[in-house]
Amino acid sequence: MEARLDFMRSGVAAKIMKHVAAAAGVLANSGLPVATQHLVEIRASQINGCGFCVDMHTKEAAHAGETPLRLNMVAAWREATVFTDAERAALELTEQGTRIADAAGGVTDEAWANAAEHYDEEQLAALVSAIAIINAFNRMNVIVRQPAGDYVPGQWG
Repeated sequence: MEARLDFMRSGVAAKIMKHVAAAAGVLANSGLPVATQHLVEIRASQINGCGFCVDMHTKEAAHAGETPLRLNMVAAWREATVFTDAERAALELTEQGTRIADAAGGVTDEAWANAAEHYDEEQLAALVSAIAIINAFNRMNVIVRQPAGDYVPGQWG
């Protein structure tokens, strides 16, 4: 399987990817726990059907020390006992923020309040940004049918 478009060979796409990646890089020093960032990236990518991002972010999470049990339970986080209350709040916000079109009201006040109980304002800003950024990457990869399975942790720094 080959992608419909090679982002790195398209001047426009390469520039956009560079800026989106730079925005994602800001999250590294945001105060939002890295484990939470990985969970957000994986869950949004699962919802959006982005195999490339599921591959990349599960491998990066494992490389960072995430356990196979937790990685395997992300899709069923509501029933899983392996996530903290804060992570569960982040996963709920991720789902609602990713599925905006599925709910006329968008993200519920309850989901926001729950996240706000666990994260300060800067962490919430990072969480919202992480959700938006991974959704942008997912959409780009799904549209071009970016193949999945060959990602190597750390391959892009």
